[in-house]
Amino acid sequence: PKQVKLNIYKHKPKGTLLNSWSAVWVVLSEDGVDFYKKKTDRSPKGMIPLKGATLSSPCQDFVKRMLVFKITTEKKQDHFFQASYVEERELWVKDIKRAITCIQGGKKFARKSTRRSIRLPETVNLAALYTEMKNQDEGVKELKLEQENRVFNHCFTGATVIDWLISKEKARNRPEALMLATGLMNEGFLQPAGDLSKEGAESGEQAAFLDETKALYYFADSGFFCEGYSSDEDVLLKEEFRGNIIKQGCLVKQGHRRKNWKVRKFILRDDPAYIHYYDPAKADDPLGSIHLRGAVVTAVDYVPDAKKKDIDGNLFEIITADETHYFLQAATDQERKEWIKAIQMVSKSGK
Repeated sequence: PKQVKLNIYKHKPKGTLLNSWSAVWVVLSEDGVDFYKKKTDRSPKGMIPLKGATLSSPCQDFVKRMLVFKITTEKKQDHFFQASYVEERELWVKDIKRAITCIQGGKKFARKSTRRSIRLPETVNLAALYTEMKNQDEGVKELKLEQENRVFNHCFTGATVIDWLISKEKARNRPEALMLATGLMNEGFLQPAGDLSKEGAESGEQAAFLDETKALYYFADSGFFCEGYSSDEDVLLKEEFRGNIIKQGCLVKQGHRRKNWKVRKFILRDDPAYIHYYDPAKADDPLGSIHLRGAVVTAVDYVPDAKKKDIDGNLFEIITADETHYFLQAATDQERKEWIKAIQMVSKSGK
């Protein structure tokens, strides 16, 4: 079973003391989430059944906490968990969703490590293999591919990956190559692009990489974007997505009209210099974009028209070349420094 130490937040019955956060040891089993006061405890402090449950991530109930996800049981009881960082939250969300899917389909959920589940040799260095695969001269070529009235930019087919692994003698045959490609996808190096590849990656049991010409994938840190057939007027808009992804993650953003604060997923690209923000629950089409060429970004201690209860430190401001102001909040001071540094670099070098 999956185990890790998390912070958990639980609603208490009316009339009790204020809710609080406490560190607990969490175990994901095939039909529920057990939590313990400490790792060495023999019996759990509580158990959350996953049959009929739903999962919300990121959770909008806590504006100041961006790493929270919520499990709502069949009886409509809410349980809140907080991870230490975004990647940890996403891994938990992925496994819990898969467990719920398995229960719905009458299957058993069992999480195994990538290497054990696909029998990947310990000597294989996936990070080094990914670097070699991305080599512009000798690696897998990124293409513009059309499928079902959509154009996928900076991507390639599953069959192409398998062919490359065999041609470079990384694998002796297609089953061996498929095992390596599955490892690269499970570790996040390769991402599914189209509906077919996503279905394989999100299947109820072990995620599957597809050795097919219609299954599309892309490099995790590439300039991948998808678009429908568009008119000439849309071409300029699509240019915004052509840059390489420099940084991505969740921040809290102040709205321009209602001045309320909401968690948004941000993707920073260079050349052209843009940062796009998305609804993290959907993350398909961006809610908006900020052109960063000539923009100024600085750390700030307060926001003029914000209520103090809405914000709590780690704030920074982006002022665009046309003097539009954007106020954002990071989870930690270190994260704020990293975003400011990355945005400053893109604003000076990008178009």
